[in-house]
Amino acid sequence: MTQGPTRRTVLLATGAAALTAGCGEYGDESASPETSAGSPGQELATTADIPVGGGTIFKDEQVVVTQPKEGEFKAFTSICTHQQCPVANVNGGTINCTCHGSKFSITDGSVANPPATKPLAEKKITVTGNSIRLA
Repeated sequence: MTQGPTRRTVLLATGAAALTAGCGEYGDESASPETSAGSPGQELATTADIPVGGGTIFKDEQVVVTQPKEGEFKAFTSICTHQQCPVANVNGGTINCTCHGSKFSITDGSVANPPATKPLAEKKITVTGNSIRLA
């Protein structure tokens, strides 16, 4: 008569499989968001693409560009400082993360509504003529 696996063996095997699957799910934790962000000199948009009093999110570059006042352009990371969700939209003078309700000023990236406690990091851009590029 052959004996089947013990309960302990089944639990250990299941736990090891779950751990292995979990480790591979999120990729390399040593990679920072900066590594997937856009490269310097890359054109993001034209000045006409960014609404006055609003902004545009560039998901692939992880950047949000705003125009608080006519002709004044700002750029920030599009990753929320609360729990690293990507921000969802720019509306009503704020950059909004819908994961937990954090809002950030389009003028300086400061927290306008918690739970985030840190501002969005500013990104360097250059505006030449009507072209907005990462610096």
